[in-house]
Amino acid sequence: MPVKDTIQSKLAAAFAPQSLDVIDESHKHEGHAGHRPGGETHFRVHIVAEAFRGKSRIERHRLVNQALSAELAGGVHALAIHAGAPGEG
Repeated sequence: MPVKDTIQSKLAAAFAPQSLDVIDESHKHEGHAGHRPGGETHFRVHIVAEAFRGKSRIERHRLVNQALSAELAGGVHALAIHAGAPGEG
């Protein structure tokens, strides 16, 4: 399964998000640290879930990183996280 699909699946299972968008930005990092031929190394996640309500930005990032610990320990070099609760601007 492509890494993008794995990330989407794990985040959907962990947070039941209202919205979720996972973007593979690996092509923007060719020649930079962590890039591999074939990509799937640099991702951006936009997630809105009730689980983030009342949590700080750092707590939200820790929750996402924990859900994706296997991917971050493996081939994912960079993960940009935009996590919010429903109704937040």
